[in-house]
Amino acid sequence: MSRAADALLLLSFGGPERPEDVMPFLENVTRGRGVPRERLDEVAEHYLHFGGVSPINRLNRDIIAAVQAELATAGIDLPVYFGNRNWAPMVEDTVASMAADGIRSALVFPTSAWGGYSGCLQYHEDIARARAAFGDGAPDLIKLRQYFNHPLLIETFADAIRAARQELPAERRDGARLVFTAHSIPVSADATGGPPFDGGRLYSRQVAEAARLCAAATGFTDYDLVWQSRSGPPQVPWLEPDIVDHLDELSAKTIEAVIVCPVGFVSDHLEVIWDLDNEAKEKAAELGMAFARAATPGTDRRFAQLVVELIGEHVAGREQRYLGDVPGFGCTTNGRPCAEGCCALPPRPRG
Repeated sequence: MSRAADALLLLSFGGPERPEDVMPFLENVTRGRGVPRERLDEVAEHYLHFGGVSPINRLNRDIIAAVQAELATAGIDLPVYFGNRNWAPMVEDTVASMAADGIRSALVFPTSAWGGYSGCLQYHEDIARARAAFGDGAPDLIKLRQYFNHPLLIETFADAIRAARQELPAERRDGARLVFTAHSIPVSADATGGPPFDGGRLYSRQVAEAARLCAAATGFTDYDLVWQSRSGPPQVPWLEPDIVDHLDELSAKTIEAVIVCPVGFVSDHLEVIWDLDNEAKEKAAELGMAFARAATPGTDRRFAQLVVELIGEHVAGREQRYLGDVPGFGCTTNGRPCAEGCCALPPRPRG
Protein backbone atom coordinates (compact mmCIF):
# COMPACT_ATOMS: atom_id res chain seq x y z
CA MET A 1 0.00 0.00 0.00
CA SER A 2 1.27 3.49 -0.82
CA ARG A 3 2.39 5.69 2.03
CA ALA A 4 0.32 8.53 0.55
CA ALA A 5 -3.08 9.33 2.08
CA ASP A 6 -6.11 11.34 1.02
CA ALA A 7 -7.06 12.74 4.44
CA LEU A 8 -6.31 12.97 8.14
CA LEU A 9 -8.72 11.71 10.80
CA LEU A 10 -8.41 13.11 14.32
CA LEU A 11 -9.76 10.33 16.52
CA SER A 12 -10.70 11.09 20.12
CA PHE A 13 -12.71 10.01 23.15
CA GLY A 14 -15.66 12.39 22.84
CA GLY A 15 -17.66 14.28 25.40
CA PRO A 16 -21.13 15.74 26.01
CA GLU A 17 -21.95 19.25 24.83
CA ARG A 18 -25.36 19.63 26.52
CA PRO A 19 -26.71 18.58 29.93
CA GLU A 20 -29.08 16.08 28.33
CA ASP A 21 -26.10 14.39 26.64
CA VAL A 22 -24.29 13.61 29.88
CA MET A 23 -25.93 10.35 30.96
CA PRO A 24 -26.18 8.82 27.45
CA PHE A 25 -22.51 9.67 26.97
CA LEU A 26 -21.52 8.01 30.25
CA GLU A 27 -23.57 4.94 29.32
CA ASN A 28 -21.61 4.73 26.06
CA VAL A 29 -18.31 5.01 27.93
CA THR A 30 -19.15 2.29 30.45
CA ARG A 31 -21.20 -0.09 28.30
CA GLY A 32 -20.41 -3.73 29.15
CA ARG A 33 -18.27 -2.84 32.17
CA GLY A 34 -20.86 -3.34 34.89
CA VAL A 35 -20.47 0.14 36.37
CA PRO A 36 -23.28 0.73 38.88
CA ARG A 37 -25.80 3.49 38.23
CA GLU A 38 -24.83 5.36 41.40
CA ARG A 39 -21.27 5.71 40.08
CA LEU A 40 -22.61 7.14 36.80
CA ASP A 41 -24.73 9.61 38.76
CA GLU A 42 -21.64 10.68 40.71
CA VAL A 43 -19.58 11.27 37.57
CA ALA A 44 -22.51 13.01 35.88
CA GLU A 45 -22.40 15.61 38.65
CA HIS A 46 -18.84 16.46 37.62
CA TYR A 47 -20.06 17.26 34.09
CA LEU A 48 -23.12 19.13 35.32
CA HIS A 49 -20.85 21.27 37.49
CA PHE A 50 -19.61 22.69 34.16
CA GLY A 51 -23.06 23.05 32.63
CA GLY A 52 -23.11 19.53 31.19
CA VAL A 53 -20.39 20.44 28.69
CA SER A 54 -17.03 18.71 28.41
CA PRO A 55 -14.34 20.91 26.87
CA ILE A 56 -12.90 18.05 24.84
CA ASN A 57 -14.87 18.48 21.58
CA ARG A 58 -14.22 22.23 21.47
CA LEU A 59 -10.54 21.71 22.17
CA ASN A 60 -10.30 19.06 19.48
CA ARG A 61 -11.92 21.41 16.97
CA ASP A 62 -9.33 24.01 17.96
CA ILE A 63 -6.57 21.44 17.37
CA ILE A 64 -8.05 20.63 13.96
CA ALA A 65 -8.10 24.31 13.00
CA ALA A 66 -4.47 24.68 14.09
CA VAL A 67 -3.46 21.54 12.17
CA GLN A 68 -5.22 22.81 9.06
CA ALA A 69 -3.26 26.06 9.34
CA GLU A 70 0.03 24.18 9.72
CA LEU A 71 -0.80 21.93 6.77
CA ALA A 72 -1.48 24.99 4.64
CA THR A 73 1.81 26.58 5.74
CA ALA A 74 3.62 23.37 4.79
CA GLY A 75 1.88 23.28 1.41
CA ILE A 76 0.13 19.99 2.21
CA ASP A 77 -3.38 19.60 0.77
CA LEU A 78 -5.01 17.18 3.19
CA PRO A 79 -8.61 17.49 4.45
CA VAL A 80 -9.02 16.88 8.19
CA TYR A 81 -11.94 14.90 9.63
CA PHE A 82 -13.06 14.49 13.24
CA GLY A 83 -14.44 11.34 14.85
CA ASN A 84 -15.05 10.13 18.42
CA ARG A 85 -15.42 6.84 20.24
CA ASN A 86 -18.20 7.78 22.65
CA TRP A 87 -20.09 10.84 21.41
CA ALA A 88 -20.88 12.84 18.30
CA PRO A 89 -19.29 13.05 15.86
CA MET A 90 -19.06 9.27 16.16
CA VAL A 91 -16.20 7.74 14.22
CA GLU A 92 -18.56 5.38 12.39
CA ASP A 93 -20.44 8.38 10.95
CA THR A 94 -17.19 10.16 10.11
CA VAL A 95 -15.83 7.17 8.19
CA ALA A 96 -19.10 7.01 6.22
CA SER A 97 -18.73 10.71 5.38
CA MET A 98 -15.13 10.16 4.31
CA ALA A 99 -16.18 7.36 1.98
CA ALA A 100 -18.94 9.53 0.51
CA ASP A 101 -16.31 12.22 -0.13
CA GLY A 102 -14.21 9.76 -2.11
CA ILE A 103 -11.52 9.26 0.55
CA ARG A 104 -9.75 5.97 -0.08
CA SER A 105 -7.09 6.14 2.64
CA ALA A 106 -6.50 8.34 5.67
CA LEU A 107 -3.93 8.77 8.39
CA VAL A 108 -5.35 8.63 11.92
CA PHE A 109 -4.04 10.86 14.69
CA PRO A 110 -5.34 9.73 18.12
CA THR A 111 -5.54 12.21 20.99
CA SER A 112 -3.60 9.78 23.15
CA ALA A 113 0.18 9.72 23.10
CA TRP A 114 0.50 6.35 24.79
CA GLY A 115 0.66 2.60 24.45
CA GLY A 116 -1.40 0.12 26.43
CA TYR A 117 -5.02 -0.90 26.01
CA SER A 118 -6.80 2.38 26.77
CA GLY A 119 -4.07 4.54 25.27
CA CYS A 120 -3.62 2.65 22.03
CA LEU A 121 -5.43 -0.63 21.39
CA GLN A 122 -8.88 0.89 21.92
CA TYR A 123 -8.13 3.30 19.07
CA HIS A 124 -7.28 0.35 16.84
CA GLU A 125 -10.62 -1.16 17.88
CA ASP A 126 -12.37 2.11 16.98
CA ILE A 127 -10.79 2.01 13.53
CA ALA A 128 -11.78 -1.61 12.93
CA ARG A 129 -15.33 -1.06 14.22
CA ALA A 130 -15.90 2.03 12.08
CA ARG A 131 -14.70 0.29 8.92
CA ALA A 132 -16.79 -2.79 9.67
CA ALA A 133 -19.88 -0.60 10.21
CA PHE A 134 -19.44 0.86 6.73
CA GLY A 135 -18.54 -2.41 5.06
CA ASP A 136 -16.90 -2.91 1.68
CA GLY A 137 -15.33 0.23 0.30
CA ALA A 138 -14.41 1.75 3.67
CA PRO A 139 -11.27 3.87 3.51
CA ASP A 140 -8.02 2.34 4.67
CA LEU A 141 -7.11 3.92 8.02
CA ILE A 142 -3.46 4.11 9.13
CA LYS A 143 -2.97 4.97 12.80
CA LEU A 144 0.09 7.14 13.36
CA ARG A 145 2.67 6.19 15.95
CA GLN A 146 2.68 6.84 19.68
CA TYR A 147 4.22 10.24 20.35
CA PHE A 148 4.72 10.43 24.13
CA ASN A 149 8.44 11.17 23.68
CA HIS A 150 8.28 13.49 20.67
CA PRO A 151 10.60 16.49 21.17
CA LEU A 152 7.83 19.01 20.43
CA LEU A 153 5.56 17.48 23.09
CA ILE A 154 8.33 17.54 25.67
CA GLU A 155 9.27 21.15 24.78
CA THR A 156 5.67 22.30 25.13
CA PHE A 157 5.19 20.64 28.51
CA ALA A 158 8.54 22.01 29.69
CA ASP A 159 7.53 25.58 28.83
CA ALA A 160 4.19 25.03 30.58
CA ILE A 161 6.02 23.90 33.74
CA ARG A 162 8.19 27.01 33.66
CA ALA A 163 5.14 29.24 33.24
CA ALA A 164 3.31 27.50 36.09
CA ARG A 165 6.30 28.00 38.39
CA GLN A 166 6.09 31.74 37.74
CA GLU A 167 2.48 31.72 38.98
CA LEU A 168 3.60 30.68 42.46
CA PRO A 169 4.41 33.28 45.12
CA ALA A 170 8.02 34.35 44.56
CA GLU A 171 9.08 33.32 48.05
CA ARG A 172 7.85 29.73 47.50
CA ARG A 173 9.15 29.01 43.99
CA ASP A 174 12.55 27.64 44.95
CA GLY A 175 11.03 25.00 47.22
CA ALA A 176 8.17 24.01 44.93
CA ARG A 177 7.69 20.31 44.29
CA LEU A 178 7.10 19.19 40.68
CA VAL A 179 4.38 16.53 40.46
CA PHE A 180 3.36 14.81 37.22
CA THR A 181 -0.06 13.21 36.84
CA ALA A 182 -1.64 10.83 34.33
CA HIS A 183 -4.88 8.88 34.17
CA SER A 184 -4.74 5.84 36.41
CA ILE A 185 -5.62 2.40 35.04
CA PRO A 186 -5.99 -1.00 36.73
CA VAL A 187 -2.65 -2.55 37.67
CA SER A 188 -3.66 -5.72 35.80
CA ALA A 189 -4.34 -3.75 32.62
CA ASP A 190 -0.98 -2.01 32.85
CA ALA A 191 0.80 -5.34 33.32
CA THR A 192 -0.52 -6.65 29.97
CA GLY A 193 0.15 -3.43 28.03
CA GLY A 194 2.96 -3.82 25.53
CA PRO A 195 4.59 -6.66 23.61
CA PRO A 196 5.40 -9.68 25.78
CA PHE A 197 9.03 -9.54 24.64
CA ASP A 198 9.27 -6.04 26.12
CA GLY A 199 8.02 -6.94 29.59
CA GLY A 200 4.59 -5.27 29.63
CA ARG A 201 3.72 -2.13 31.62
CA LEU A 202 4.16 -0.08 28.46
CA TYR A 203 1.77 2.68 29.55
CA SER A 204 3.26 3.34 32.98
CA ARG A 205 6.81 3.13 31.61
CA GLN A 206 6.00 5.61 28.84
CA VAL A 207 4.38 8.02 31.30
CA ALA A 208 7.40 7.74 33.60
CA GLU A 209 9.73 8.41 30.67
CA ALA A 210 7.76 11.46 29.53
CA ALA A 211 7.86 12.80 33.09
CA ARG A 212 11.61 12.20 33.26
CA LEU A 213 12.18 14.01 29.96
CA CYS A 214 10.04 16.98 31.00
CA ALA A 215 11.74 17.23 34.38
CA ALA A 216 15.18 17.12 32.77
CA ALA A 217 14.19 19.81 30.28
CA THR A 218 13.19 22.13 33.14
CA GLY A 219 16.15 21.44 35.42
CA PHE A 220 14.28 19.39 38.04
CA THR A 221 16.34 16.49 39.33
CA ASP A 222 13.74 15.41 41.88
CA TYR A 223 10.02 15.11 41.19
CA ASP A 224 7.01 12.83 41.69
CA LEU A 225 4.78 10.82 39.37
CA VAL A 226 1.25 10.20 40.65
CA TRP A 227 -2.10 9.26 39.17
CA GLN A 228 -5.64 10.58 38.96
CA SER A 229 -9.20 9.85 37.83
CA ARG A 230 -9.39 6.22 38.96
CA SER A 231 -12.78 4.52 38.91
CA GLY A 232 -14.13 1.03 39.43
CA PRO A 233 -14.63 -1.07 42.57
CA PRO A 234 -12.26 -0.23 45.45
CA GLN A 235 -11.05 -3.84 45.74
CA VAL A 236 -9.47 -3.68 42.26
CA PRO A 237 -5.91 -2.27 42.46
CA TRP A 238 -5.18 0.75 40.24
CA LEU A 239 -1.96 2.66 39.70
CA GLU A 240 -1.25 4.77 42.79
CA PRO A 241 -0.77 7.12 44.59
CA ASP A 242 -3.67 9.43 43.79
CA ILE A 243 -2.85 13.12 43.40
CA VAL A 244 -5.06 14.25 46.31
CA ASP A 245 -3.59 11.65 48.68
CA HIS A 246 -0.12 12.67 47.54
CA LEU A 247 -0.74 16.29 48.50
CA ASP A 248 -1.36 15.12 52.06
CA GLU A 249 2.00 13.32 51.99
CA LEU A 250 3.78 16.41 50.65
CA SER A 251 2.20 18.58 53.33
CA ALA A 252 3.42 16.17 56.00
CA LYS A 253 6.93 16.77 54.61
CA THR A 254 6.38 20.55 54.97
CA ILE A 255 6.29 21.16 51.20
CA GLU A 256 4.70 24.60 50.81
CA ALA A 257 4.23 24.81 47.03
CA VAL A 258 3.47 22.38 44.22
CA ILE A 259 3.58 22.52 40.43
CA VAL A 260 1.25 19.92 38.93
CA CYS A 261 1.86 18.90 35.32
CA PRO A 262 -0.85 16.69 33.72
CA VAL A 263 1.67 14.96 31.47
CA GLY A 264 -0.83 12.19 30.65
CA PHE A 265 -3.27 14.53 28.85
CA VAL A 266 -2.92 16.40 25.57
CA SER A 267 -5.70 18.87 26.42
CA ASP A 268 -7.91 19.99 29.31
CA HIS A 269 -10.29 17.06 29.48
CA LEU A 270 -12.93 17.06 32.19
CA GLU A 271 -10.63 14.89 34.30
CA VAL A 272 -8.04 17.68 34.27
CA ILE A 273 -10.36 20.53 35.16
CA TRP A 274 -12.26 18.52 37.79
CA ASP A 275 -9.56 16.40 39.43
CA LEU A 276 -6.81 19.02 39.31
CA ASP A 277 -8.36 22.48 38.99
CA ASN A 278 -11.07 21.66 41.54
CA GLU A 279 -10.27 18.74 43.85
CA ALA A 280 -6.47 18.97 43.97
CA LYS A 281 -6.43 22.77 44.06
CA GLU A 282 -8.97 22.82 46.88
CA LYS A 283 -6.97 20.21 48.79
CA ALA A 284 -3.80 22.28 48.41
CA ALA A 285 -5.62 25.37 49.71
CA GLU A 286 -6.89 23.38 52.69
CA LEU A 287 -3.29 22.39 53.43
CA GLY A 288 -1.99 25.94 53.02
CA MET A 289 0.02 24.87 49.98
CA ALA A 290 0.57 27.15 46.96
CA PHE A 291 -0.67 25.38 43.83
CA ALA A 292 0.03 25.95 40.12
CA ARG A 293 -1.12 23.68 37.31
CA ALA A 294 0.85 23.51 34.06
CA ALA A 295 -1.12 23.92 30.84
CA THR A 296 -1.75 20.98 28.54
CA PRO A 297 -0.09 21.18 25.11
CA GLY A 298 -3.11 20.97 22.81
CA THR A 299 -3.55 24.75 22.54
CA ASP A 300 0.12 25.37 21.76
CA ARG A 301 1.08 25.78 18.09
CA ARG A 302 3.82 23.20 18.54
CA PHE A 303 1.21 20.51 19.12
CA ALA A 304 -0.25 21.12 15.66
CA GLN A 305 3.29 21.13 14.30
CA LEU A 306 3.82 17.76 15.96
CA VAL A 307 0.80 16.35 14.12
CA VAL A 308 2.06 17.65 10.78
CA GLU A 309 5.54 16.32 11.51
CA LEU A 310 4.14 12.85 12.20
CA ILE A 311 2.27 13.01 8.89
CA GLY A 312 5.40 14.00 6.99
CA GLU A 313 7.44 11.38 8.81
CA HIS A 314 5.05 8.65 7.75
CA VAL A 315 4.48 9.76 4.16
CA ALA A 316 8.18 10.26 3.46
CA GLY A 317 9.33 7.25 5.46
CA ARG A 318 11.65 9.45 7.51
CA GLU A 319 13.37 8.34 10.70
CA GLN A 320 11.27 8.98 13.80
CA ARG A 321 12.12 11.89 16.08
CA TYR A 322 11.95 10.81 19.69
CA LEU A 323 13.75 11.20 23.00
CA GLY A 324 14.78 8.62 25.58
CA ASP A 325 14.93 4.84 25.46
CA VAL A 326 11.39 3.62 26.18
CA PRO A 327 9.84 2.21 22.98
CA GLY A 328 6.79 3.43 21.13
CA PHE A 329 4.88 1.79 18.32
CA GLY A 330 2.39 2.73 15.63
CA CYS A 331 1.74 3.23 11.91
CA THR A 332 -0.48 0.21 11.36
CA THR A 333 -3.44 -0.19 9.06
CA ASN A 334 -7.14 -0.93 9.59
CA GLY A 335 -7.05 -1.76 13.29
CA ARG A 336 -4.10 -4.14 13.42
CA PRO A 337 -2.12 -3.88 16.69
CA CYS A 338 1.13 -1.91 16.63
CA ALA A 339 3.30 -4.94 17.40
CA GLU A 340 2.78 -8.67 17.80
CA GLY A 341 1.01 -9.23 21.11
CA CYS A 342 1.07 -5.51 21.90
CA CYS A 343 -1.49 -3.90 24.19
CA ALA A 344 -3.48 -7.02 24.99
CA LEU A 345 -7.03 -6.83 26.26
CA PRO A 346 -6.84 -6.25 30.01
CA PRO A 347 -8.04 -9.06 32.27
CA ARG A 348 -11.58 -8.47 33.49
CA PRO A 349 -11.48 -7.34 37.14
CA ARG A 350 -13.08 -9.57 39.73
CA GLY A 351 -15.50 -8.26 42.29
